[in-house]
Amino acid sequence: MQKRNATVAVIGAGDYIGAEIAKKFAAEGFTVFAGRRDGAKLEPLVRDVEAAGGSIVARTLDARKEDEVAAFLNDADKLAPLEVCIFNVGANVNFPILETTDRVFRKVWEMACWAGFLAGRESARLMVPRGRGNIFFTGATASLRGGSGFAAFASAKFGLRAVAQSMARELGPKNIHVAHLIIDSGVDTAWVRERRAQLWGKEALDNPDLLMPPASVAASYWQLYQQPRSAWTFELEIRPFGEKW
Repeated sequence: MQKRNATVAVIGAGDYIGAEIAKKFAAEGFTVFAGRRDGAKLEPLVRDVEAAGGSIVARTLDARKEDEVAAFLNDADKLAPLEVCIFNVGANVNFPILETTDRVFRKVWEMACWAGFLAGRESARLMVPRGRGNIFFTGATASLRGGSGFAAFASAKFGLRAVAQSMARELGPKNIHVAHLIIDSGVDTAWVRERRAQLWGKEALDNPDLLMPPASVAASYWQLYQQPRSAWTFELEIRPFGEKW
């Protein structure tokens, strides 16, 4: 592993996609700053990264709080230049519209949209003066279309996509690569497997090609990072080859 004088911040370093992103960039020599609401849950990720010879700093982080996000990114940048910020907060919930409370709608928007704005703005503050950097956002099928029961989630993901697109147009000429990754598939996590089994029965899990491995998402982010600026992608849609779309 060739060590780099650079950090990557993973905001929303959950057990699946976020953890795999952290492992991939650590394996490529980055020092990873990993943040999630319950920092104690990052201990397995820290063990895995360090056992593989990588470097990681794990922090408790509420991505909805401006001061915490700024401090998290500033600390990463002080250790080594912040080269990549990946916003991977989920907030996927399903409620019938008549059961969608004001609190639920607002909380989902704060987590999936407002927090993404904070992460993007604060990382841009650090990258623009250097004239380089990468800011990536995790989207979903709901980024492009609303679905039954997904009014809160889809509106937040629509908003996040708009934030990302506006940032890409503004920051691209300043040599900052902003990209939005649409995951048009169920990701292979314990929660998704449980939900599919409840909806369609356990036989719905028999086809492994219908769920996307988190490591495949991480590989897509690495591909975005490697793109030359003469051929940057703003929006990348990924899905398993067995997914109907």
